[in-house]
Amino acid sequence: MALLFVAGDQGIKEKDLVELLEIDSAALRQNLEELQVKLLTDGDSGIQLVNYNSLYKLVTKNEFSDLLTKYFKSGLGTKLSQAALEVLSIIAYRQPITRIEIDEIRGVQSSGSLNTLLMRKMIKEHGKKNVPGHPNLYVVTDEFFDYFGIKSLDDLPKIENFEDNSNTGEIDGES
Repeated sequence: MALLFVAGDQGIKEKDLVELLEIDSAALRQNLEELQVKLLTDGDSGIQLVNYNSLYKLVTKNEFSDLLTKYFKSGLGTKLSQAALEVLSIIAYRQPITRIEIDEIRGVQSSGSLNTLLMRKMIKEHGKKNVPGHPNLYVVTDEFFDYFGIKSLDDLPKIENFEDNSNTGEIDGES
């Protein structure tokens, strides 16, 4: 089953399984049929073995489709996009900060990334800024620290290490 698991969505061809496991085709088919029955009858298992034209793969059982759809729509199963990472780093270094301030730093609109980060619980609203319109202020959460394996904002690299002096015409070491 380990080979089928690591083969993932690509699956693995019967002839490749025969070679890798060093058994004949009849023995392989018998083992795969037993595994297929075992997985289908195991109420605690969410996977099944399928055979598509001598290509075997592990897939989720149909009865879990609603749950899996909900999971993928939640965004929990996805990595953070480059845009979301940019927004997250801006919030981490400049918190508390508003969406408009983030947009000004990035030069593009950031509401989609903010929504993703809120849904992933990487950031949270932390009051309102006392300016016209009273926009939300955003800060990072404990999920942020857990995701990046740090204990506090002091563990982040110093921003001075990343500042770009090209806009000021300065060259490192000169003023």
